Amino acid sequence: MKTKGFSQDKVVNVVFYVIAILMILMVVYPLWFVIIASFSNPADVATGKVWFWPKSIDFRGYKLLFEQDQIWRSYFNTIVYTVVGTLVSLIVNITAGYAMSRKDLPGRKWINIFYIVPMFINGGLIPTYLTVKQFGLLDNWLVMVLPFAVSTYNIIVARTFFESTLPESLWEAAQLDGCSTLRYFFQFVIPLSKAVIAVVGLWTAVGLWNSWFNALIYLQNEDLMPLQLVLRRILIANESLLGAATGTMAQELRQLSDMMKYGSIVVSTLPIMMIYPFLQKYFNQGVMIGAVKG
Repeated sequence: MKTKGFSQDKVVNVVFYVIAILMILMVVYPLWFVIIASFSNPADVATGKVWFWPKSIDFRGYKLLFEQDQIWRSYFNTIVYTVVGTLVSLIVNITAGYAMSRKDLPGRKWINIFYIVPMFINGGLIPTYLTVKQFGLLDNWLVMVLPFAVSTYNIIVARTFFESTLPESLWEAAQLDGCSTLRYFFQFVIPLSKAVIAVVGLWTAVGLWNSWFNALIYLQNEDLMPLQLVLRRILIANESLLGAATGTMAQELRQLSDMMKYGSIVVSTLPIMMIYPFLQKYFNQGVMIGAVKG
């Protein structure tokens, strides 16, 4: 009986491993193909000769991409929006999450409702636009940071982490030693919360880095545009140019346009991909925080 049970478990494990490997390939291979296609000869890519390793090296796509005047400025803008926005969001959401985790918080139930209702009832684009305009944030770089600094979901994740991780006895012991609330938060809560800070910070940074719709709606100054919106405009302009070309020229432009598409994907995703390995340890610790309780 033991041998039979062991064999069944082994078969189940093999099936799970096969499924996991297939899922990894489904996620990793498209990204790998985009990377190698971005510096491969476009003719080889178009004819299907490139599938695992580049046949010949060609950096024309990157050259054309970085020759665009706005690329470097937009890269700098996106870095500023991401760094500043992530810091502001962490300060707001982590402190709010800790406050919501305190059972002695006056009006805790009503504050919780106040946070949750906007998750299901959104004001809509026009009221949001009018509010942003009223605060004088139109065509201001702060519009990429302040209006979206608060995330109810991240507050709930932080609150759940504090409730399930920090024992009440720790706060009671700190009080006996004469520790103030502010000192307790910075000397005890923050050092013990690296996992949730890393998780919330990573989620926020990815969202800010990929943000382009907010800039499309609220920004007009070309010097304030983020990378994603500039790349979008470059690709649209190339498609328009391609539509006006004919014959051999159209084929060559199509290949170069595809190279720029692949290059733009690499350029826009590489920084986040480089940051993730440094946060992976904390991310693995905190990825299931929100699943413990709501």
